[in-house]
Order: sequence, then structure tokens, then C-alpha cells
Amino acid sequence: MRILVCVDGSEHSQKALEMAAKIGVGCNVEEVLIIYVYDSMSDTYLSFLGDEGGGITEEQMEHMRKAMEMAKKDKKKILTKASDFFKKKGIMSHTIFKEGHPSHTIVNVAHGEKVDMIVIGSRGLSGFKKVFLGSVSNAVVQEVKDCSVLIVK
Repeated sequence: MRILVCVDGSEHSQKALEMAAKIGVGCNVEEVLIIYVYDSMSDTYLSFLGDEGGGITEEQMEHMRKAMEMAKKDKKKILTKASDFFKKKGIMSHTIFKEGHPSHTIVNVAHGEKVDMIVIGSRGLSGFKKVFLGSVSNAVVQEVKDCSVLIVK
């Protein structure tokens, strides 16, 4: 059995990690894949701002690029921490850091990696989480075709 667990640093993704570990220990899981998907819209936005007439200086753009790189490093730390969590439990894991639309990317990775189950938190770190509660988890359930999805609250 192979499990794909989705993380973003939120409380609900931590609960998803814990549930995936329980399943992993109890069901002789072959491997847990841990995925963090980040949206690349901020990169596109930066390049748009830098176009002629955008009103942003090269120095400001460079500062924003550095801030985005630091944010990527922080996101990768979440993956490292999750991997360490499974290692302590004696479960083999592999991390995946992908750029793209979260639900589409999760579904594509699940299909490509032939996972048996996706474990995902019911809410993430979205700035609009009160408006779009569970929008990524809901979209994953709707889009995935050949594996089970466990939404953890």
C-alpha cells in the first residue's frame, strides 16, 4: 500500500500526517509520499509588476524575489519535518515539492505515483479559508479516479 499525504504546515495537515502514520503502522504501508504544493501565481505576479509601467523598481523586485525564496525554504522545512516524523515511526517516506494548482497537482501525482490512498486535511493555510473551507480537499475528492481519499478534521 502506498499513501500520499498532503502538507502545508497547517493544524489540519499535521492531523493528516498523524492519521497517515497510524495507517502506516497498522496496515504495513510500503511507502508514504509527502507532498507540498505551492502556487506559482506570485512568480507570475512579480514578472507582471516588473514590466514597463508596472511602477516597481528593480531593487523592489529583487527584494520580493528574495522573500519568495525564503518562503520556499520555509515550505521545504515543513516537508523535512514531516519526513522526520515518519522516520521516527519506522515508516519509509519520500518528499515531493511541486509548483502548481494544489488539487490538480495532488491528483496528478497520485495517479502518476499509483498511490492507493490520499490523506489530506480538511482545511489548509489559505487566506480565504473561512470562505473556501476544504476547497482543495473537496476538489481532490471530485477529481481523483482510482484511489481512496481520507479527509482528516
